Amino acid sequence: MALWLVRAGSSGEYENKFISEGRIYLTWDDLPHDLRKVTDKKELYELLSEVFPNNKVARIRNWGSQIWPFSKEMKIGDWVILPSKKKAAIHIGEITGDYVNTPKSENPYYHYRNVKWFATDIPRSNFEQDILYSLGAFMTICRIRRNDAEKRIKEMAKINWKLPQTNAIEFEVNNEDFQGPDSFNLEELARDQIAKFIIRKFKGHGLARLINAILEAQGYSTFVSPEGPDKGVDILAAPGPLGFGSPRLCVQVKSSDSALDRPTLDQLIGAMQNFSAEQGLLVSWGGFKSSVDKEIPSQFFKVRLWDQNAIIDELLEHYDSLDEDIKAEIPLKKMWSIAVADD
Repeated sequence: MALWLVRAGSSGEYENKFISEGRIYLTWDDLPHDLRKVTDKKELYELLSEVFPNNKVARIRNWGSQIWPFSKEMKIGDWVILPSKKKAAIHIGEITGDYVNTPKSENPYYHYRNVKWFATDIPRSNFEQDILYSLGAFMTICRIRRNDAEKRIKEMAKINWKLPQTNAIEFEVNNEDFQGPDSFNLEELARDQIAKFIIRKFKGHGLARLINAILEAQGYSTFVSPEGPDKGVDILAAPGPLGFGSPRLCVQVKSSDSALDRPTLDQLIGAMQNFSAEQGLLVSWGGFKSSVDKEIPSQFFKVRLWDQNAIIDELLEHYDSLDEDIKAEIPLKKMWSIAVADD
């Protein structure tokens, strides 16, 4: 079995289509050609140069190195990993069909393979750092080989995708699959490190303490429920120095690495009525199941959802205004780097 990294667009714009249709697509625009007729990589490079004449040789070769595996090397039974761009989660599936070309389909859905998605919305924090490093490649399609990743991910599947209780692995920076540091999404890797640090430092009720600090940095006055049964509310918040302003906010915080289902959202909505709160904030480190995501439009004016990505976004945006004790627990510093353009 091979393990393949597949991306659903630079911003995850094809993710819902991949998951809902049970497929992975080769999403290169204006490339309806049947790749089964291409006999070797040289012929593929020539085809890409003809279709995309304004692109440099290096880019053509880069594209070819990703298109070739999709049409020629992936096999039925191989596993694919799809890192989500919409949430801090990872989807994993098994290839169940050969390469298919449909030249009359809508652009760019000319090429696909059928996939059975057997594990979706696995929190990124469940994976060890070296595996996340491999998943940080900028490439749309590549095989993951480093540090026996295939075997280790299969072992994770046996324990319901929990983080294995093993010693940390020292991962390699150089690998034949990639072309150096510029091939990795350094921002994504940094966020992964921040995420692992947060959940290690703020387990259980500690995460409510961090969310409370962020709300205070936003200008809310808050009341934090003591640890233990909380009647569906971890934090009450409202603007102003005394907390008498509006909107009044009920906050429920869940630090589990499992995605929350609809009943937790319903519980928060009920708590909002009990506490005469106009709005609610549901925070889930493990993200949310599709049953919750579907309620976003109907609850848009009442409830906001924060997953791991949103928590980190809010932390970074308001870091300078956080309580000094919290900042001491999460020592961060800004770093500037050159944004290297694709050749």
